[in-house]
Amino acid sequence: MTRRLLALAVLLCGIVSLRAPVGAQAAQDRYDLVILNARILDGSGNPWFRGDIGIRGDRIVRVGWLAHVTETTALIDAREQIVAPGFIDVHSHALESLTRPELRDARALLAQGVTTVVGNPDGGGPTDLKQQAAALDADVGVNVALLIGHASVRRAVIGGGDRQPTPAELEKMRAIVRQAAADGAFGLSSGLFYRPGRFATTEEVIALAREAGGVYSSHIRDEGNYDVGVVASVDEVIRVAQEAGVRGVVTHMKCLGPDSWGLSGTIVANIDAARARGVEIFADQYPYEASSTSLAAAVMLGESADGAREAMDGAESRARFLALVKENVRRRGGPASIVIASGQGAAGLAGRNLEEIAKSRNVTPEQAATDIVIAGGASIVSFNMSEADIETIMRQPWTMGSSDGGLTLPGPSVPHPRNNGAFPRRIARYVRERQTVTLEHAVRSMTSLPARVFGLTGRGEIREGAFADLVIFDPARIVDRATYTNPHELAEGVDAVVVNGRIARKAAAFTGVRAGRVLKRQ
Repeated sequence: MTRRLLALAVLLCGIVSLRAPVGAQAAQDRYDLVILNARILDGSGNPWFRGDIGIRGDRIVRVGWLAHVTETTALIDAREQIVAPGFIDVHSHALESLTRPELRDARALLAQGVTTVVGNPDGGGPTDLKQQAAALDADVGVNVALLIGHASVRRAVIGGGDRQPTPAELEKMRAIVRQAAADGAFGLSSGLFYRPGRFATTEEVIALAREAGGVYSSHIRDEGNYDVGVVASVDEVIRVAQEAGVRGVVTHMKCLGPDSWGLSGTIVANIDAARARGVEIFADQYPYEASSTSLAAAVMLGESADGAREAMDGAESRARFLALVKENVRRRGGPASIVIASGQGAAGLAGRNLEEIAKSRNVTPEQAATDIVIAGGASIVSFNMSEADIETIMRQPWTMGSSDGGLTLPGPSVPHPRNNGAFPRRIARYVRERQTVTLEHAVRSMTSLPARVFGLTGRGEIREGAFADLVIFDPARIVDRATYTNPHELAEGVDAVVVNGRIARKAAAFTGVRAGRVLKRQ
């Protein structure tokens, strides 16, 4: 009998005594969970190696051959599959859903191998992080790290208007951010494309990022060519990181719209130059050619229904407004590229594009878009990125994986498939099919790199002493099943997931265990 089979027989059949020997060896060999027969990708970017993993409590205590295992309470036979650190989603909208009883177990995340999410992106989320953490701190399926949102802070102090804070108001904003940092925030997020973040000066953002410390993660002012331009907008993140003394992250980095296709090379060169002079600047990316946002944000720069209604009141104002909407639709790739996902103003329109809707109503696409916003608005999926830019950004050693997705339940809406597929897609499409990056590169971008950028101490690696957040998957079979027309399908190919040492998924089935925690910056 081989050593591997003998060890398995000892564990499963009790052929020899399960009572550990007395002394130091007994303590070393006593595990709560053992993973056998693994191909271990430790998250560093190095090639895989064969071995076993011994877990005690919430920590990995042994990586290697467990020849002396004599006592355990749980066993997973990896069967030569890849065992990697649990994936980390650094741009997640799942936090609000994680407080709902039917979504707290985070099945769509676990099915992708995600064990940790970073929340409150794009400048959003509450300003009271202590209260938010209390709502999340027990009985959730994945770990949660919190950012403090710039727009939320701005709105709390000066509302949503287009003006700059007074010195006294800026100090109030700083105080909110300081408290959030004291409560464990990992940094500041901003959404400078959206209202009211777009009204802030760079100097205001620098002041608040300095108070937050850690990471500054920004949905930049312009991902295409609406106004500032994508190159200048990335340069602004570089400036904030340098002057505030924080790590800058260009979040869900892209070149949006045909006018900006090909600019990824310039952006990469500018980030490389900044890093060469000592600025800590990174990016994250979801692996899709379509983005998703609100229709109002996409084609009328966040104008409200009331604002759109007012702009349409009067021939001259109406002409100007519709011309703006028409141009922004063009910048997104045209009306056929903009697909309705859901929304109060789009009942019965989910899955239909703006061109189809306009033709059915016998109006122009810009009029159809305006009517939908005035009727209550809608979220959209917008096809606006080039494969060449996606691959250029993905290949960079400073690019992390993310989803920009949340947790949803099946229904009539047709949201972006990234909610259910972003992490397996990076492997299935860009490692296995297109060979854009290696498996080692992809796993590093989803594990150790985000852990180090965000300061998630003890996570993102397989090593002795690290937290036992692990994913077991077949690299030949892992795949995103969610599509643009059927986005609610769960991913496949993730056999097992361990969160803080507890098995949340085994043999491709959910266990019901909710072992996630709210993490705090050290």
